[in-house]
Amino acid sequence: MVRNAMEMGMENTGTAVAGLNGDFVLDGACKGFPLAAKPCTVAQLGDRGWNLLHDETAYPVAVLRRPALTHNLVWMQAFVQRKGVALAPHGKTTMSPELFRMQLQAGAWGLTFAHVHQLRVGLAAGAQRAIIANQLASDADLDGLDWLLCQHPQARVWFCVDSLAQLEALADWGRRRKNARCWDVLLELGIAGYRTGCRTHAQALALAQAMATSGVVRLGGVECYEGGLGRCDSAHDSEAVSALVRSVQALVQQLDAQKLWGGDEVLLSAGGSAVFDLVIPMLKLQVQSRPVQGVLRSGCYVTHDHWNYARYLKLVEQREGLSASLQPALEVWTMVQSVPEPGLAILNAGRRDLSFDQCMPMPVRWAPKRQRAPGAIAAAPEGWQVQALSDQHAHMVFAPEGVVPQVGDRVALGISHPCTTFDKWRWMAVMEDDGSISGAVSTHF
Repeated sequence: MVRNAMEMGMENTGTAVAGLNGDFVLDGACKGFPLAAKPCTVAQLGDRGWNLLHDETAYPVAVLRRPALTHNLVWMQAFVQRKGVALAPHGKTTMSPELFRMQLQAGAWGLTFAHVHQLRVGLAAGAQRAIIANQLASDADLDGLDWLLCQHPQARVWFCVDSLAQLEALADWGRRRKNARCWDVLLELGIAGYRTGCRTHAQALALAQAMATSGVVRLGGVECYEGGLGRCDSAHDSEAVSALVRSVQALVQQLDAQKLWGGDEVLLSAGGSAVFDLVIPMLKLQVQSRPVQGVLRSGCYVTHDHWNYARYLKLVEQREGLSASLQPALEVWTMVQSVPEPGLAILNAGRRDLSFDQCMPMPVRWAPKRQRAPGAIAAAPEGWQVQALSDQHAHMVFAPEGVVPQVGDRVALGISHPCTTFDKWRWMAVMEDDGSISGAVSTHF
């Protein structure tokens, strides 16, 4: 039988976890790292003096453009500060402890995760507050969270509850484990026909009342996720998300009137990466009984993307009166390996390397073969388009009467939905605008 961490006498080992603190080793086992190169840690790669234009990495290789990355970190932090809310970016986007630390150092209130395994990486990276924007009910998850909280006694972690059945599962775990831990939780209000969350105020109110008398949880606030409502139509999105915001606000007032909170402040949390501006009114709601902390959870802002979130962001810019905001930072650099017929070039990256769940990758920049000067990197020629992907190949079409790609040309592919590119790489190079590699990050999915 699995016992809780305190019963097993596990010692507090602090936050140092092998591979999560700059000591992740890059070598030929890591896709994109040159097989013949001497291994090094992520923290040491910038000292190599490598440059992408010198073909010193293997292709394909995923890169993060440092100027855009830095801009995005600063921009989003300024946005939430201007709005008077906090930021707990969703760590599932990158699962990179190096990026987590950058986000925390930029001023993030905490981090968000989808499950306990991801939380481990965030706590090791130094997060003091975390939200698991998901329901926990299994013994393994509760054992794991109990163990992590013993390892990191200074951390506060909230997870979501949306049913009496889940609440009973938490109580049953405590009885069987003989563990009196009281969990910090958020009540989730959901959307009919969509993911998790209570569907009605009556369900949510009954659940909150049961929480208040259960002894196994402290109701810390209310959580929701609005992303499923977005259609990239500003009128529709504003109306749909505003309706959800009003519903959450009404529920929060009911809970406050009945004094069902279990903490000294109320957390209100929402915010995917598409229509994050529209949930701000919910996060700024005030109640009579105690202070409120609004927490935005957008995660993809750190790298942004080249299509899906880019088109949503144009609408955010219009609603906010902004001339510019986030910049795409993530690219996968490939090489033209064959031009087998007029109008078709084959790049050496495919489904194993690139996001394709939202749309095909897009040629955004290129550098002709053997050209090494900083100015060699230019915008991809008009008309270059990835038409299909194989496991290891991208099929790029082009107009034969235009710029014709040559074997050995380097082509940078922009992607949509960064989450499903990050999980295909154990590391990513950090690149300057002149192609020099100034650092790296690791990923831990």
